Amino acid sequence: MYHENILGAIGNTPLVKLNKVTKGVKATVLAKVEFFNPGNSIKDRMALKMVEEAEKKGLLKPGGTIVEGTSGNTGMGLAICGIVKGYKCIFTTTDKQSKEKTDVMKAMGAEVIVCPTDVEPEDPRSYYSTSRRIAQETPNAFYVNQYDNLANTQAHYETTGPEIWEQTEGKITHLVVGTGTGGTISGAGKYLKEKNPNIKIWAIDTYGSALKKYHETGEIDPKEIYTYITEGIGEDIIPANIDFKVIDHFEKVTDKDGALMARRITKEEGIFVGYSAGSAVAGLLQMKEQLKETDVVVVVFHDHGSRYVAKLYNEDWLRDRRFLEVTMPDAESIIRKKEVKHFLTIAKDKSLREAIAVMKAKGISQLPVTENGELVGSVSEHIILNALLNNLADAQKNVGELMSPPFPFVDLNATTKEISALINKVNSAVLVTDRGGHLHIITEYDLIQAIAG
Repeated sequence: MYHENILGAIGNTPLVKLNKVTKGVKATVLAKVEFFNPGNSIKDRMALKMVEEAEKKGLLKPGGTIVEGTSGNTGMGLAICGIVKGYKCIFTTTDKQSKEKTDVMKAMGAEVIVCPTDVEPEDPRSYYSTSRRIAQETPNAFYVNQYDNLANTQAHYETTGPEIWEQTEGKITHLVVGTGTGGTISGAGKYLKEKNPNIKIWAIDTYGSALKKYHETGEIDPKEIYTYITEGIGEDIIPANIDFKVIDHFEKVTDKDGALMARRITKEEGIFVGYSAGSAVAGLLQMKEQLKETDVVVVVFHDHGSRYVAKLYNEDWLRDRRFLEVTMPDAESIIRKKEVKHFLTIAKDKSLREAIAVMKAKGISQLPVTENGELVGSVSEHIILNALLNNLADAQKNVGELMSPPFPFVDLNATTKEISALINKVNSAVLVTDRGGHLHIITEYDLIQAIAG
């Protein structure tokens, strides 16, 4: 058996039990892994349905152009439809979306126009307004409008909802969905509520979005709306596809919590997920006290992590946004980063001139002093300089005559602050023994290198 084209592979995605990231949750938690769709996201379902409905209504004709404003995944689904069915695609997106999404849409042959994020939806520069304008100006164009095109919801009523019901054998008690256009949660939620009205439908929103407040009050609060980083969920408009009557509760999740949970899902469950999946699980954990052991929760994993490699899976990006905790290195990590690995010493009976020569040759500023293989003292640039300023002839003296006490030892787990507290005018360094029994020296310069990178 085979499909006539790639569109036949849309849907019938697997349910996968989560085990580690949901530790402490009494319920059984199952992920509906939607990146098994050919476009690597749940948006393939509604993209195909919207195109097919447009064809039936005569809105999309042979050789036509599909125009849409998209965060990326809908564009990918529409591009696949365009390739198979012979349509040109023009998409608008925002500058907050990952570059991977834009590059993927271009790779599928679409023209992509990037618009500013931080403008009002009605602003002619917004990706909403720009896509509408392009559709009006382009002959034989179909403006998809995923936000208000109810074929979006219908796709999930016909496919996603029934799949979840059958895969859980009707045992599902909660559906958790990151909500943007609202098609997934409204369509699947409606179907499931028709099967069992006791099923709870939980929507995951993000801070900066208008959806939660609108659900609770019926009003849009401008104070609630501001720029956020999370991709794929949240809106600053109220899409027609969101059936608020189907939704029992909206839960907001921070940009940081969504990002870090996505990384945890990838590392702990082996499921390479995108931003909204992280937000969905983070939101579920925020509500875990409402769950019991007999509950069966289905969480929608909307798309694939490959769309977010330069963001979620880039530690520099995370650090720039202070999403990663900055941990100070310990002694073990400091010696691991050191460029000079070998441990240099000078014998007690050597002259200061010889100590100077070693320091100059090796580019170091201090040396432990030994006698018969034992550490008996230390000498540094500071000590040598003072000696030479007092009497230039002191350069001929033995190191042992002017040496300071031995550098103190620290444990491998000694923190940067603990090491720094031991380094002063007398102790210009500390010593540490690694797990193999080898000695290492840590100086102020080493601390700076370890902290600053």
